Formats: sequence, structure tokens, C-alpha cells
Amino acid sequence: MSIASTAFTEAPIGPRVRLLDPRTVNQIAAGEVVERPASVVKELVENSLDAGAKHIEIALEGCGKRLVRIADDGAGMSPEDARMALERHATSKLRTVDDLGGVATLGFRGEAIPSIASVSRFRLATSDGSGARCVIRVEGGRLEEAGPEFEPGPQGTEVVVEDLFFNTPARLKFLKSDATELSACLDAVVKAALARPDVAFQVRHNGKLALRTSGSGDLLEAIVDAWGRDIARPLLPVDTVAAGIRVVGFAGQPHATRPTRAYQLVFVNGRPVRTRTILAALDQAFREFTPERRYPTVVLDLRLDPSRVDVNVSPTKSEVRFEHEGAAFDAVRHAVRAALHAHGLVPGAEGAAMAGQALRLAETPNLLDQPAADDAFARLLGFGGGFGAPKTEGDGPRDGHGSPFGPLAGGSWVGGPLLGGAFGHGASRSELAFQAQMPLGAHAGLPEADALSDGKRPFDFLLRNMRVVGQLFNTFILVETARGLAIVDQHVAHERILYEYLCGMRGKAAIETQELLEPQTLHVDRRAAALLEERLDEIRAVGYAIEPFGVESFLVRSVPAAVKRGAAIKVLQDLADELVDGVVSQRLQPTREKIWITTSCKMAVKAGDPLGLAEMEKLIVELATTENPYTCPHGRPITVLVSPDELMRRFKR
Repeated sequence: MSIASTAFTEAPIGPRVRLLDPRTVNQIAAGEVVERPASVVKELVENSLDAGAKHIEIALEGCGKRLVRIADDGAGMSPEDARMALERHATSKLRTVDDLGGVATLGFRGEAIPSIASVSRFRLATSDGSGARCVIRVEGGRLEEAGPEFEPGPQGTEVVVEDLFFNTPARLKFLKSDATELSACLDAVVKAALARPDVAFQVRHNGKLALRTSGSGDLLEAIVDAWGRDIARPLLPVDTVAAGIRVVGFAGQPHATRPTRAYQLVFVNGRPVRTRTILAALDQAFREFTPERRYPTVVLDLRLDPSRVDVNVSPTKSEVRFEHEGAAFDAVRHAVRAALHAHGLVPGAEGAAMAGQALRLAETPNLLDQPAADDAFARLLGFGGGFGAPKTEGDGPRDGHGSPFGPLAGGSWVGGPLLGGAFGHGASRSELAFQAQMPLGAHAGLPEADALSDGKRPFDFLLRNMRVVGQLFNTFILVETARGLAIVDQHVAHERILYEYLCGMRGKAAIETQELLEPQTLHVDRRAAALLEERLDEIRAVGYAIEPFGVESFLVRSVPAAVKRGAAIKVLQDLADELVDGVVSQRLQPTREKIWITTSCKMAVKAGDPLGLAEMEKLIVELATTENPYTCPHGRPITVLVSPDELMRRFKR
């Protein structure tokens, strides 16, 4: 007889299915809602915000495991409501099932307080302003028999959670390191502070100030308070409406990227969420501007009718489902791209150096742990030192979804490089706001871009009073413009022009081809052959006449005229390798776009190719009329602007 059958026959006679007692039910619910100290912070802060609080103070001890205390000046509760709040599924935010179709508050499930109280030593003190504060104590889910107490105190609520998981030691065992748990607590507060910049937050850990926001209502100021001046400075304002969805907030300029998504926050009606739809929209919006695996800073709030979004998807309320996912995707993508195009993304030398460093880090992931070399061209203009600095704690972990917080000496924790230095280098909030909303080139002293109300392209200023000065190192084209000296990388400029022709952004111009005197044979392995055969029509569309020739070979009869004859097979070989690499690494870039990017790169003039004056002028004119003249398809900056003021300053004039 098997063990299972023995256990079954020896079971006591009686009902085997029974209702669990309330204490066990609460501890099971706590496993869904209260995963770590940061979960306690998040749930209690959300309750404070729903209560209309304008000042919220958070005190932590032992990274939140020993103590979490949250005090607010919100509406508070009467003694009857305070006692009822300890019951599961007791909430002031829903009345009927129909209310679930339009939830406008952060909390609504009525599970957080009883769940937290079931796994901690819990104290609730609250007043709605009508009398003394009602104090209720709970230990491990058991309400003190003495009943509620009363003490003097102002309107509002204070919740003290001590010895989290004291009665469930197995849960304690699964918590991360103290540093990780504290980082998660601070991350939860930052999300709330950026969702509600009109609320003042203060966090202390072991008595030391860790985070403070002013509650002025200025989102940019809240970002400075949370993450620091350096992260806030390159942000561009976003405010658009599409398909009934208003997208407001800030998006980072492409030269200022991070190796993780730690600085990408998205809110839906003030609720911090993480959905594949929105993350995909952000990646799509930035794809032509930034290197792969690099993420610009984003803080966006999607404001829409609550009935068009389902927030009752997970117990932690961190996921949502849109009624029309495609509309949300398009709204975010359009909003970010509109902000990028509206603010002129021509970097100064400093921005170009930062973009170059980001690209090197993306292409060589192991360099994230090493100091990168300073950009030589930045040093030439006097910007050396600082761009190649080692990665700081403020950059956050490299898991793609980590927290941007890190430790400081003496056990004090802050967000980014700010706290302990006010605004950094003596910059005021007003100065920061002004700098953050200037075009990228303006940080190097450039004047504001002229309004192009007549539908001109964003790079038309290159053509105003343009004079090509010459070619530097057979690599850079020097152009005198009304804005100053424009230094154009000839290879990436030509690459951008060709890319837009190939993908049809500039009309369906026919690709000029050249017949080969004798067909050439391309030999690849079987994986590459299978991938190439699937994409033959797309490869032919960019100018190659190619056909299968056996299992692992192809015949090439004609090639794009821009490709040197001897390099045609090498271009196709590189394309095959990149197609295989994309499959192996599971990159999400569409194969068709990979073909366009690779082909435009190989067809473009190279660094080191001498160009005549007429060729340089034609290249600049073509660049000025492109849809995206800021970066090549790989994310490299095309143009660096040095203003007259900057040159004069460098020469002490």
C-alpha cells in the first residue's frame, strides 16, 4: 500500500473541508499584500494620500523590519471606523460592485491594515478632529482585550508597525539584505512623492534624514528632491492628449541614459504601475534616439477616465489593464516623441560625450564595472574629466528594475546625489527649472530655437547663413551657422539619410543598383541561411538581387550602387551575423528594421573618407531635411553645436 493511500485511510473520520479561522485567513492575505517592509510603507502611505494628507512623515528603524511609523495630517477616523478598519474587506472607498468599474483611489480592497496587523505588533492612533485620538493595539492579529484607549492629539492618523513578521519567522528568512530592503522602502516613498508632488514627504532612518520633498506641487522640484539635480536637469516637459488620454510629466533627453529602468516611472491616474504596454511604448519612442539597453529617465502620468482602466488586477495594485491597450501605447509613444522633437536635441560637446559613453557601455556591458575613458573630443573642447567617471551608487543596480538608491557613509541613505547638498553647486530651483526646459544645445549656451510654425524641419537652422568651413580628420564636417559652429559626423549623418530612404520616411524613392559582372556567392551557416531566406523580399527591397543557391549559399547578382563592389558580400555577411545575433540574444528590434539599419550603416560614407566641398554641402542639406536629424539609427549623436559664447568663454574673450 502506498504512503498516500495509508495517509488517506488513517485520516480521522469527519469533514475534511473546513473554513479557516480569521487569524489564518489574515496571515494568508498578508502573504499576498505584505511581502516586505516596503509593502507596509506603500500601503500605509497610500491610505494617507487617500485620506487627503498634505504632510506625511515616515520613520524607519532596522530598514523597516524593526519599526515603520507613518504619521499624516489627513482626515483621520472616528473610533468606530478605526475598529472597523481592522476587519478584512472593510473599506470606505467602495459601496457596491459597480464602484469597481471606476476606482479613483489608491486603495480599495480593504486588506492592507488587517494583513499588516496580523504579522506585526501594530498600533493605530487616529482622530477625525471631533475629539481625542483613538488608540488601538493589535499583536499578531489579536486585538488587545482592554479595548481602545484615548489620548490627546491632532486630526490625522499615526500607524506604528513593530517587529514585522515576528510571528512568521519563515517570512523573515526570505527578506533580502538590509540595504536592499531599505532601498525598496525609499523607492516606495519616491513613487508616492512623484505621483503627488503637492504632498510633503519626510523619511528618517534610524533617526537620520533620508529623503524630504517640499510638497510645493512642482513635479520637477519633487524629482530634484528625490533623485538629484543631475538627473532632473536634462528632462523635457511632456503634456499631450491623444485618444482621450492625457500624458503629463517629464522625459529625459537621449544623451542622458541609465543602464536600468530604475529611473523610469509611469503612473495611471496617480497610481504607480508597471505594464508591458507602457514599457514597450517608451522603448518604441526612444528607439531611434538611444542605444539598446540604455534607458532615459521618464516620469509620466496617464490621466484618463477611471472606467477605462481596470486596477483590480493584482493584490498589490501594481498592475493595470487598459480598456484599449493600443490607445495607451500610442498616447505614450506620441507624447514622448513630440517632446523630443519639440525641444531640439542637438547636444553640446558635453552632451555628445555623455551619449558616446552611454553607447560604449551599451555595446560592451562588462564596461559597466570599469571607469570609461574620457571622450577625446570632449577633452579637446575642455570638457574632459567627469564623463568617464565610474558608475555611482545613484545609478542603481543593473537588473533592469532596481531601485536608484544607494548607501552613503555613516549609514545614511539618500536618493541620488542630492540630499546633503541642497541643489548642488549652488543652483536654485528656479535655475534648475529653466535649464531643464531648455533645448539640449542651450546647455552649452545656445539661444532658443526659432519657432517653426511654417512646418519646416527641426534642423532648418543649419541652412540659415550656412558656410561649410571644411573637413576635420576626414571624419567631421565643420559648418558655420547662425547658431555657432556645427560639427557633423559625416558617417552617422549619411547613415541617417540612407536609413530614412530605406524605410520610406522620405518617400518611396527607388534604390539605385549596380549589376555585378559575375554573380558572387555568399556562404553562410544553416542558421543564417534560414533567417536570410525568410527575409529575401526585404533584402531585395534595399537593392540586392539575391537568390538561394544550395542549402547554405546565395547568389548575389546586383547590389546597391552606394556599396563598394568589393564590400557587397561583406555587407551581406554582416547582415546575416546580426540577424543570428538578434535571435540568440532575443532582442526585440524588428528584423526589417535591423536590415535597414545594417544596410544604411554599410552604405554610408566612412570616417576617413575625404569629401569635396559640394559633397559636404549636399550632405548637410540632406541632413537638414530628415525626419530625425539628431541621432543615427544606433543612437549616436550626429551633430555637436559650439555656440559663439562658448568659444569666446574658452578663449577668455
